[in-house]
Amino acid sequence: MFQPLKGVKVVDLSQILAGPYATYLLSLMGAEVIKIEKPGQGDWTRDLGPLKDLSARKMGLGFMTQNAGKKSVAIDLKSEAGLEIVKQIVADADVFVENFKPGVAENLGLGYAETKALNPKILYCSISAYGQTGPFAPRPAYDHIIQGMCGIMKTTGTAEGGPTKVGAPYVDYATGMNAALAIVSGLHEVRRTGTSVQLDVAMLDTALMLMASLMTQHLSSGWVPAPNGNEAWSASPSSGAFETPDGLLMLAANNDAQFARLCHALGRGDILEDTRYATSEMRAANAPSLRAELNAIFLTKTAAEWEALLAEHKVPAARVRGLDEALAEEHLHARGITRRMTVTGDVDHSVHVPSLSFLVNGQAISPQEIPRPLGADTEAVLTRLSIDPDRIRQLRDAAVIG
Repeated sequence: MFQPLKGVKVVDLSQILAGPYATYLLSLMGAEVIKIEKPGQGDWTRDLGPLKDLSARKMGLGFMTQNAGKKSVAIDLKSEAGLEIVKQIVADADVFVENFKPGVAENLGLGYAETKALNPKILYCSISAYGQTGPFAPRPAYDHIIQGMCGIMKTTGTAEGGPTKVGAPYVDYATGMNAALAIVSGLHEVRRTGTSVQLDVAMLDTALMLMASLMTQHLSSGWVPAPNGNEAWSASPSSGAFETPDGLLMLAANNDAQFARLCHALGRGDILEDTRYATSEMRAANAPSLRAELNAIFLTKTAAEWEALLAEHKVPAARVRGLDEALAEEHLHARGITRRMTVTGDVDHSVHVPSLSFLVNGQAISPQEIPRPLGADTEAVLTRLSIDPDRIRQLRDAAVIG
């Protein structure tokens, strides 16, 4: 089994999406992740999701998505006794992850300086909206706020429709992936130098790196992206979105070779021989007429028929699908992109959770057990710290642990 992080201990104080997704990826790669949660409440996402039975059990689908394979330890960080327990756990850890607003970890006594004093080789990762430095650092934000801040909304949609948000919380998940990359890299640096490393991962930075080419073009030339709708960034008239009788078809025939294969697939050698369309530059100059030809052609078959035909001719194309249609494709089943797990209770539920986003030796890497109930591992983790049963009982009675 693929476990490059086996033996790595992660203390996870993060909540909701970006931080928990980062530590979920670490757990899939073999790390022991100890998730610290508030007694009686837990991660906010435990209550979220369309299956109300699971949400009522604090095992909501919003939580299930990115928390399998972690230990759940319920500790009140605002109590002196609880904070001391967390410090004991940190002293023996390799990685510390938090996604509080900047300054909150310091106020708790768990900032980088304090944590480094406890553990001189700790890898300390902070995940926040705008980072730990800069004028915006104190501001809170969520995915949709960062989408508004980073500029993506003014490139999405149309000029007539106005700025449009990306439908999924992609900035959160991308930030989690970015943080996981930073942590794996940071672990190598700690081992190389023998000293602690502080990581500062920001949602805004991540969102902008997802638009790296747009940043470079703007800062280097002054070019400003306009709303692009469903069109390709290449602006090629033989790329972008095309109407069919039953929905949109996305197409990319940017270069001469792709354009030639497209014309052969369409059975329109005459277009290929037309001197107006001989090169990509000439096709751009005569875009309205070429686009009109293609628009008429694509109205003659369904999107699925065009997709299959163009695939045979090695022309990049896909009909526009809904998430339900995409996940029903046998291709994704073959890739093992999710794993079905059973959550038992008064009513059993089959829950599909994500695998790693890449295959290893041809195999999908998926969690082996469902997320843990709130506080399910508190006693075991405290016992490992040599805290005796009577003391654990006292802490529980005082609501320091759960």
